[in-house]
Amino acid sequence: MSQVDLFASDNRQLIPLSDGELLLIRQAFPLEAVDHLFFVLRNQTQWSQDEIVMAGRCVRIPRLQAWYGDATYRYSGLSMKPIAWTPVLLDIKQKVEALTEARFNSVLLNLYRDGQDSVGWHSDDESELGVSPVIASVSLGASRDFSLRQKKPGIEKLKLRLSSGDLLLMSGPLQHNWQHQLPKTQQPVGERINLTFRRVVGQAVA
Repeated sequence: MSQVDLFASDNRQLIPLSDGELLLIRQAFPLEAVDHLFFVLRNQTQWSQDEIVMAGRCVRIPRLQAWYGDATYRYSGLSMKPIAWTPVLLDIKQKVEALTEARFNSVLLNLYRDGQDSVGWHSDDESELGVSPVIASVSLGASRDFSLRQKKPGIEKLKLRLSSGDLLLMSGPLQHNWQHQLPKTQQPVGERINLTFRRVVGQAVA
């Protein structure tokens, strides 16, 4: 990664929420870097299509994913053992930490192969992520809509168009008060990789 400059101009947008903190940094990774990062991650990541428990039954998730870092992560009945950090993931993590002033020990990668790959409404509020989880989300590849809604019905909703190189930081009480999703789309769309950096606490790490 030494041949690619990961640092770009810092275009920050603090999005006001009544009960959470949301920071959007447009083009946190410059255009000359994102295509290279996407190619490396698309071809070198150990992708799998896992099953999770929904409504008491196991279903295959509509996307590919991989878990890298220093700690095991559990959600929806799935226990994900960490794969060792790669040089490119460590480079991205260093950049994300520099921009957000947060520290992370793990990352979940999702590969959305087309518009039918998605993730439904959920919150990243597992106990392993601590009292007020800090989640840093990096988008690479095709642009997709990212939606948020308050858990209180009919209060607030928000939709963001996330493009390649964008960084979204979710923090404070947001995961306790809001849900988010990446919905399906009928529009023709290319592949997208999303990296969500997290800090797993309350367990021994490698």
